[in-house]
Amino acid sequence: MKIISEPQELKAYLKEQNKTIGYVPTMGALHEGHIELIKNARKENELVVVSIFVNPTQFLKGEDLDKYPRRDEADKKICELAGVDVIFFPTKENIYFEDEVKIEAPEVRGYVLEGATRPGHFSGVLRIVMKLLNIVNPTRAYFGKKDAQQLNLIQLMVRHYYMDVEIVPINTVREADGLARSSRNIYLTSEQRKEALKISASLYAASKMISKKEFDVQTIKEEMLKILEPLEIGYVEIVNREFKPINDVEVGNTIILVEAVAGTTRLLDNIWL
Repeated sequence: MKIISEPQELKAYLKEQNKTIGYVPTMGALHEGHIELIKNARKENELVVVSIFVNPTQFLKGEDLDKYPRRDEADKKICELAGVDVIFFPTKENIYFEDEVKIEAPEVRGYVLEGATRPGHFSGVLRIVMKLLNIVNPTRAYFGKKDAQQLNLIQLMVRHYYMDVEIVPINTVREADGLARSSRNIYLTSEQRKEALKISASLYAASKMISKKEFDVQTIKEEMLKILEPLEIGYVEIVNREFKPINDVEVGNTIILVEAVAGTTRLLDNIWL
């Protein structure tokens, strides 16, 4: 397994390989969700690249950039065991430039849901993903469905900028109790974790209602909000897969999303129907 920090060195090395490349961008603190992405990349490509970079441009003032979990040595071992060929470990200094050209999130879809409470967050996400995709130039790049809005915006960017990469969505990996895997779960106390389980419980309840032919969005949301009490709720929304509001669930074209805070930890989860 090679470890490379310089973008130009990585570009040159990958170009020499002349192989299909599966790419998994991460911010480190790897868990089973990341491993699932790597497994899919390993299965579908000749070469697997994982990047580890805690991207400062997607954190807003006062967010947890400084305390975001970093476990570089453990992450290297996980990558080695998972069959990764190359880890890309860039630094802020060799990724960003002074007064650089920037990409911006779309004015509507980038500023609703998570973008409404974190204005500019998705511009930072798209900025780093554009850079990383151009450096790695992968055949396929793998992203989790848990960050559904992020995934949608990356797919839009690839389409709108005619980028030659296949974006592969991978299902959310959950812990045994149903909590969606997240690097931020380590912040939760045992009591906060119990409260956080209301998030997945609300999604399961919505799914059950829909299986019983309840398609009215407002009715489903009201039931979810009851289950989520007393969590601090960022949003509970039901949208189609283009992130446009709907009045009735359309099976095969619907995402139900929750953002809630347990203790001081902001958690995201969703189901795709």
